[in-house]
Amino acid sequence: MYDEPTDAPDGRDPRTAILAVRDEVAKVVVGQDGTLSGLVAALLARGHVLLEGVPGVAKTLIVKALAAALDLDVKRVQFTPDLMPSDVTGQLILDGEGAGENRFRFRPGPVFTNVLLADEINRTPPKTQAALLESMEERQVTSEGVAHPLPEPFIVVATQNPIEYEGTYPLPEAQLDRFLFKLAVAYPTPEQEQEVLARHDRGLDPHDIAAAGVKPVAGAEDIAAARAQIQQIRVDPAILAYIVGLVRATRSAPAVTLGVSPRGAAMVLHAAKAWAWLAGRQFVTPDEVKAVVKPCVRHRVQLRPELELEGTTVDGLLDGILASVPVPR
Repeated sequence: MYDEPTDAPDGRDPRTAILAVRDEVAKVVVGQDGTLSGLVAALLARGHVLLEGVPGVAKTLIVKALAAALDLDVKRVQFTPDLMPSDVTGQLILDGEGAGENRFRFRPGPVFTNVLLADEINRTPPKTQAALLESMEERQVTSEGVAHPLPEPFIVVATQNPIEYEGTYPLPEAQLDRFLFKLAVAYPTPEQEQEVLARHDRGLDPHDIAAAGVKPVAGAEDIAAARAQIQQIRVDPAILAYIVGLVRATRSAPAVTLGVSPRGAAMVLHAAKAWAWLAGRQFVTPDEVKAVVKPCVRHRVQLRPELELEGTTVDGLLDGILASVPVPR
C-alpha cells in the first residue's frame, strides 16, 4: 500500500476511476491505445502532449472523448497564419458598464480551460506559438502585469501534420521542450479500420460524443488524488542514474547536434512515475523508463542534417542508446 493513501473525496480508488476512462474512449475511438495511455500519463504528470499524425487518424476525436470521460472542459483552437496571441490567451477590453466611468477588464481567451486542443499548431507564426509558453510552463497568463491563473487541471494537446510543410512554421526548441510527450499517431490496423467503418455504418457520429454513449467516469478530484499518489512512487538511485545515463548518451552521440537537457531528464522521471502508477506499481522499474523515454525525448534531439538525408531517424538513434546503456538490476 502507499504510505499515506490519498483517495478521491468520495472514497473511491482514483486508479480504478482513471483506468475506466479507457473503456469510455473506446466507445468512439478504435485502437490508438498507446496514444490514449500517453495522454492520460501526461495529464497525471502535469505535462503537455504534441500529437503528430496525418489527417483523419482520430487525433481530435481522442482528445475530445478523453475530456468527456474525465468530465473536463475542452476548447479547440484552429491555429492559422493570421491567429494573434490575444486570440489564444485573451485581451483587455473596454468595459463601459461601470458607474459612469470606462475601465478596462481582462477577457480570458480559450486557453482558460482544462484541455486546450491546439489544432495544427505549426500553421501559426512563432509569435503566436510563443503565446502558449507561459501558459504551459507557469499555468497562468500575464496581462498588463497581472497574472491570471489557469484552471486546474490544465493540459495543452497540440497536433501537427508530419508531411505537410508548405505554409507551416516549425516549432522552436523552446516550445518543443515544454511538451512532455511527442506521440506519433499511426494508421489503424486492417481489423481496426474495418471496425471503424462498421461503426460509421451503424450511425456513429464522431462529432456527437455524447450520443455515442461516452459519459464521465472520473473527474478533477480523481486526477488530483492520483497525482498525490504518484508523488509517493519510489525511485531507486540506480533508476535515477539510468535516466541520467540515457539522456547524457544523447548529448555525446556523434549523430546529434542537440541532446536532451536536464529539463528533459526530469520529464522522463515524472513520466516514468506516472506510468508505474498506471501499471499498479509502487516503484519505478527500468521497464517504465524504457516505455516513456522515446516519446519523452524524440522531440528534444536534433540530428545532423546530412544524417537525416541518409535516412537516420531519432527513434533509431534512441533504440541504439537503449541497447547500449546498461540497465540496472
